[in-house]
Amino acid sequence: MKVVDVHCHVVPSEFPAAPSNCDQWPSMDHRADHQAMVMVGKKEFRLVDNRCWDVARRIADINEEEVGMQALSPMPELLSYWIDAQQALVLSRSINQAIATMVRAAPDRFVGLGMVPLQDPELAAKELSRLRNEDGLIGVEIGSNINGKSPGDPIFDVFFAEAERLDLAIFVHAIHPSVAGRLVGPALLGAYIGYPTDVGLAAASIITGRVLEKFPKLRIGFSHGGGTLAAFLPRLDTGWQKVGALSKAFASPAETARRLYYDNIVFDPRLLKHLIEAFGITQIFVGSDYPFTAGQKNSARMFDKLDLSSDHLAALRGGNAGRFLNIDVSRN
Repeated sequence: MKVVDVHCHVVPSEFPAAPSNCDQWPSMDHRADHQAMVMVGKKEFRLVDNRCWDVARRIADINEEEVGMQALSPMPELLSYWIDAQQALVLSRSINQAIATMVRAAPDRFVGLGMVPLQDPELAAKELSRLRNEDGLIGVEIGSNINGKSPGDPIFDVFFAEAERLDLAIFVHAIHPSVAGRLVGPALLGAYIGYPTDVGLAAASIITGRVLEKFPKLRIGFSHGGGTLAAFLPRLDTGWQKVGALSKAFASPAETARRLYYDNIVFDPRLLKHLIEAFGITQIFVGSDYPFTAGQKNSARMFDKLDLSSDHLAALRGGNAGRFLNIDVSRN
């Protein structure tokens, strides 16, 4: 069984030229030592290196950690929900093609999760067939909020309906956390506190927004172990059992949570064990956040500390990811 890392990011080495009327378009300022500064408009966003786009270097890295396959998805900031939807469509197509090119270079090592302009749900839904049929991508990454709206909001039903029809995996990643104004301290705290909090809210919205009730064949996975969901799920489920207004509004939170998927980027084997107990041995897969600083190295090895059977280890290291992505992960 291959180790499959579902949470890995790409930044293309180049972007299309910025539209004249867009001041938040991404670009690359290439520097020495295979590094580049990702610019958003005229502002520096993040210093990256060629691990973000170089297939050979990426394969060398994952070989060191004995990872058989990565699911490639855009760096979340590239989702660009805050620009005009038609402009975002141009950007999405360029990034999806860049991911598709990397996948074609090593199809036994990579699969692709693309992006769509979800600030316009109908436009995003229409773009999914192109992503699937022309670019050959098998899923899509979306943000934990879309300009402040949770993904469980009914406005996104048209997108989920088409994703279900096309049998695409959906990976939810933290972006621009809605709690950022509540954080006290350096701005970097957003990645360490804001991200998991926003992911938890996004997961809750999928449950309380009845997304899987409306679209039961959807496969939805969450970054950062589902964030705070596991912490408040027992309270939410208790309220659902006791309060009629909640039980009539949506299905059992505990049962629905066990139909969603989660990566294992939680940095603590004790918490990982709790997630397996809360969500099920079949719903957790490997994530790393490669190649970024806030990631988790040797992520698949976290499961080795939990005294699990060989069958369970195989599921957690690759089998569950295979079901989420709908791919064959048996080792060649």
